[in-house]
Order: sequence, then C-alpha cells, then structure tokens
Amino acid sequence: MFEMILNPKRSERRPWELLFVGFFYATISILLVHWIFSGDPVLSKYSGILIVTFSVMLSMPYVYYTIKLEEYKDLHIQGKFRLLEEHWKAIATFLFLFIGFIIAFSSWYIILGSPDNLRAQIETYCSINYRESFSNCVTQHGITQSNVTGFSTSLSFFSSIFMNNLYVLMFAIIFSLIFGAGGIFILTWNASVIAAAMVIFSKSELINLPLSLARYMIHGLPEIAAYFIGTLAGGIIGISIIKKEFKTDKFWAILSDALLLIISAVIILLAAAAIEVFITPSLF
Repeated sequence: MFEMILNPKRSERRPWELLFVGFFYATISILLVHWIFSGDPVLSKYSGILIVTFSVMLSMPYVYYTIKLEEYKDLHIQGKFRLLEEHWKAIATFLFLFIGFIIAFSSWYIILGSPDNLRAQIETYCSINYRESFSNCVTQHGITQSNVTGFSTSLSFFSSIFMNNLYVLMFAIIFSLIFGAGGIFILTWNASVIAAAMVIFSKSELINLPLSLARYMIHGLPEIAAYFIGTLAGGIIGISIIKKEFKTDKFWAILSDALLLIISAVIILLAAAAIEVFITPSLF
C-alpha cells in the first residue's frame, strides 16, 4: 500500500515532499517497533536495528523505481552535463527523504524517552567518540556535558574521516549493485546514527534539535549526497545488468555515466571531510 504513495517522476518535480514522506515512514517504523517489540525482553534490545529495517522496507519500492527511472534516462538523454542535472533531481529527493528520517528518529527518541529505540546507534556513537569512556557514555545513554564530537583539526584525523567515508561509499555502491536499491540500508543506518548524535548534542531537549540539525547537516548533507550518488551509480549498473544490456553498446554509455557519478561522489566526500574537520568545529 505505502509504495503507491510516491511517484518518482512527480517527486522529482516536488522533492521537498519527500521530507514529509521520510518523516512519515520513520514515524510508522518507530511506533510499530515501540508498540510491538518494547515489551519483548530480547527484541527490545535491538529496537534500533528493527526501526532501520522497517524504514528501509517502506522506502525500498520508491528507491528502486527511482533508480530504474535514472537508468532509463541514461539510455535516452544525450550529454553528460544534462545527465548529471537529471540525476541531481533524484539525489535531491533522496536527501529530503534522508532529512525526514533524521528529524523523525531524533524527535521520537526524545518524545518516547525510550533508550532502546536508538540503543545500537548510541553505542555506535559512543564507540567512535568516547572509546576511553565507552561504558560511562552508554550508561548515560550518550547524554554527556562534554564535547560530543571529539573533533581534531589534524591532517591524520581528516585522513581517517575521509577513508571511513570512502568505505561507506564503497559499500553503498556494492549493496546497490547486488541488491538494486540495497544501499538504502546503509544510508538509513547512517541517518539513525546522526539522529542519535543530534539527541546527544541537544541534551534530549526538543527545543535544541533545530540547532543540532544545523550543526550536523553542514557537513552531513554533502556527505550523504555523495553516498546517494554512489547508491544511484551502483543501482544503475545493476539494473542494466539485470536487463542484459551489457551485451549491447548501450552498457558502455551507462558504465561511463556511473563512473562519472562515482568520481563526483569521491570529490564531494573530500569536501565534506574538510568541512567536518576544519569548519564545523569552529562554528559550534
């Protein structure tokens, strides 16, 4: 039923609608998991994973048909710059969907006041930023009075951030290549981790969420855009292989376009890492 709500062609003309759709999908996922699994002594511990899984299930049809539409454009639109312009319309819809996820995840975590809803995400955040005091961080559900990011302006930290982002991009491409729209799982997981970080930064107060969102979106938007570009590239190649277009000359044009998308994604990730390490800390 939910897959009938969206039409990729219509969404590209009004991408902002995906923000509300993302919020709606994530909200449905959170409430279902909270009501159904919160009383289960075992599954309640994995609510964060289940929420991501339900969000992915709801989003998968739209993401798949959008990638399919972009693969069609590859075959019928001439000119690399025009293709990039067309692909950007799809990326914009994905970004709004992603922001909707983040707002819903962070808001409902605070409203419901249930640490299990983002337990895995909080633990992931603590393991990255508070390795030496991980137990204390988790015990407090990630809410601390200290600097929550641990930013450093060293080149080694910049290199670490960039390489980690490259790994995520690589897996997004591979997942989309193998599973079509599979990269959406990695991206939804990242949205939930960012939401957990926002909750920590806002000290679990709804009034502080807008500032927290601004803080993480400065470098988060280009970073996630790069991941979506990689997801789109992998999905385009995967669909063309399924359609057996690798036996034709059209496949090489598709491969060339996908390679251009991947190169663009790497360049954007480089800029996002620089913003995260050198600019964001000076603003917040």
